[in-house]
Formats: sequence, structure tokens, C-alpha cells
Amino acid sequence: MTDTVPTATGAAPGTLRAFIAEGLERARRRTHALTACDEEELLKQHSPLMSPLVWDLAHVGSQEELWLVRDVGGMEPLRPEIDRLYDAFEHSRSSRPSLPLLAPSDSRGYLADVRSKTLDILERVSLEGSPLLDGGFAFGMMIQHEQQHAETMLATHQLRVGEPVLHPVNPEPGVLALGVTGLPREVHVPAGSFTMGTSVEPWALDNERPAHEVHVPGYWIDTVPVDNGAFIDFINDGGYSNPGWWTAEGWSHRNEDGLTAPKYWKRDGHQWWRTRFSVLEPVPIDEPVQHVSFFEAEAYARWAGRRLPTEAEWEKAARHDPVSGRSRRYPWGDEDPTSSHANLGGAALRPSPVGSYPEGASALGVHQLIGDVWEWTSSDFGPYPGFRVFPYREYSEAFFGGGYKVLRGGSWAADGAASRSTFRNWDYPIRRQIFTGFRTARNAAPAGGE
Repeated sequence: MTDTVPTATGAAPGTLRAFIAEGLERARRRTHALTACDEEELLKQHSPLMSPLVWDLAHVGSQEELWLVRDVGGMEPLRPEIDRLYDAFEHSRSSRPSLPLLAPSDSRGYLADVRSKTLDILERVSLEGSPLLDGGFAFGMMIQHEQQHAETMLATHQLRVGEPVLHPVNPEPGVLALGVTGLPREVHVPAGSFTMGTSVEPWALDNERPAHEVHVPGYWIDTVPVDNGAFIDFINDGGYSNPGWWTAEGWSHRNEDGLTAPKYWKRDGHQWWRTRFSVLEPVPIDEPVQHVSFFEAEAYARWAGRRLPTEAEWEKAARHDPVSGRSRRYPWGDEDPTSSHANLGGAALRPSPVGSYPEGASALGVHQLIGDVWEWTSSDFGPYPGFRVFPYREYSEAFFGGGYKVLRGGSWAADGAASRSTFRNWDYPIRRQIFTGFRTARNAAPAGGE
């Protein structure tokens, strides 16, 4: 069985500590940037689907205190009285505005106190030996946790109304290809086994483990995600009004919620418009479609005579190297993502046009598998063979069998720390406020060995 060895594994302790410290600082910069608005905006609940931003602000500090200050550092609690307030399983998102939450200034002070202790602990604690510390796992878990909340806060900002408070940073020159000119419509992935998941990635979460062999029949998969122009064709062809493209469950949801287009879209005559972080703009036809539910993606795929890929098909397209037979960490190889590989980190505030980031293509020639939009798969969220809870059941196991669908690849709002090719996201099939899109697949004609 082949499995990739991550960049940080085997690094000298000082190098690994510096890598962790940079990750902690990068995550905290995003947290502060996304909460650098007036107090009213922070305290308000912009949607019952989301927490007030001030809850996310203190929650990331609370989790860091629990795992790093108390568990790893063995230090006395700083604010034990707030533990239950910021327990995500104790209070639903819709109920959080009524809680006696810390004020924004108190939250920022609390985060600073926690971080000061965390950095002291990072300097003195061993980064090997116990499962929680080996390879800096506990620190990596907190970096990923805070980055995931940054993406959640971006979804909250997208839902808010009023004057814009976030402003995009354009991608660096040279990362955009000239659209899809010269790219094939789809890529053939031959039948065969590949290594799915990981047993060696030090910061991989329990649902990504262990590495295991999976045989996948041959299939074809879209070279790039489905773009807005193609989705408009689906709309114009009556995609939202023809129940033949929808499952019974999907059609029922479409009718109950009155779906007629992706979330945040509206039509004025022949022009489609979207609201993006309080800015009204024409829908760019060359960007991956986003803010669509699993049911919408599934209906489009049926309309196109195709289907959504399974989770295993998605991962094989992203990781399998047909020359060496091994599974890579990322589509482009084993090195951590850079701005030449993918649209990550949230600065752009939007997906890049399809065909961008040619350096990020997989060995099989599939593009934009990491970044831009989370991609719906047809698979339910469940454990891999040999799954073991670590370090707590509420991260993954509590969600198995709960009707969740798996999403892969990360979005423009995700950070590289939480968007590797084994990373698994999940949500209900009705969700649209998250930065989700999709690509389609189809079965290959049976051939020898398939």
C-alpha cells in the first residue's frame, strides 16, 4: 500500500515549531480581519443558519484554550465559566445570540491571553511521542479549526446586508490560464485500485484515516468544475421546472424553498446578477458556479446526461499518479499549496475562472480540484474501514449516518491547512450558503480489465 509522506514529517523540531507558529499567526490574522467591523455587525445574527460573528471570535479562543493550554500545556483554565457558552454541541446556532457572550473587546483580549500561553507551550512541549503531539497534531488541529471558522465567518459576511465591509485582493499575475481553450471536456480515469485516505499525514483528521485500497471502475470526469454559463443553460432549458431531472426528495425541497437559481442570483431581463459580499454584479459566465445545493448539482448532472462523482472517484482523480502508482498529497504533487497551484486563503472573495492555475492540475490532467469551490459528491458521509475516533467523537463520528453528503477540494475561502486531497467536508444536501459547486462524471464503457 502506498501513502504519501507530508512535507512537515521528519522536519527538525525548530523548523516544525516555526511552521506551526506561522500557521497559528496566519489563522489569527484572518480571524481579526473578518471581525474588524463595528460592534453591531459582530453582535447581530445575520441568518439563523449562522452564529453571530462575535461567537465565532471567542469560540476559536475557547477551543485553543481547551486543547492547547489545558490538555497539552497542563495549565490552569483561564475562563472556565465560558466553556459551555462556546460549546458548539451545547447551543444551536440560532440560539447563540441570546447567550451572555463576551463583548468583542473582551473576546479579543481573551484570544490574546490564550495565544500568549499557546506560544509559550509550543516552545517547550515535545512534538513527538504521544498521538496528540506527534508531528504537532494538536496544534495543527487548532490551526485547521480556526481556518474553518474563518470560512464560516465569510459565509456569514456573504449573508449579511448593508454596505460592503470586505474588499477583494486580486490573484497574483500568471496564475490564470486563458480559460478552457485547449483543455479536453473530460478526462478518462482507467479502472483500477488506488490508495484512498492517509495513515501518515500528521495533521489528518480521524475521518481521513486510515489509508486503504479502493478499486474504482473506469469513468470520465469533467476537466474543470461546471461554470456559471453552463448552469445558465440548465436554467434556460427549464431545469428548475422539470421534475424529471430531480429526485423525489430534491424536487420536494425545490418546491418547498422555491428554488429557481443559485443562491444570491436574480434575473433582470436577459441578464443574471448576483450579490457578492453586498456588491451587485453581473454573473461571470466563466467562473465555477457556487452556492448550489447537492440537489441542484444532482439535477444539473442528470440534465447533462451525467452524474455526480463518488467520493472515491473524486479522490482518485485528484491523487492517483498512473506512472508511479502512488497517491499524492495534492493533485500537483506532495508540496504544500502556493498561489501558483490554487485559489485558497479567502483574499480573492470569489472563485477564479475555469481553466485557471494550470500548475495545480493532477497527474491525470484534471484541473482546479483544490480551491475555488467545494465540490459535491454523491457519497454519504461515513467512516473508512478501520476508522478510529481521535481525539474526540464529536468531530466526525457524531455525524456519520446523519444524512450528510461529502464535499471535497476546498473553496477559495478555505486555507491550505484544511484543503488537502484527503480532507473531507460534509453538509446537508440542502445547504447553499456555503461556497459549493461541483463537477460531473459518467461511466466509461467496459473494457479489458474494467
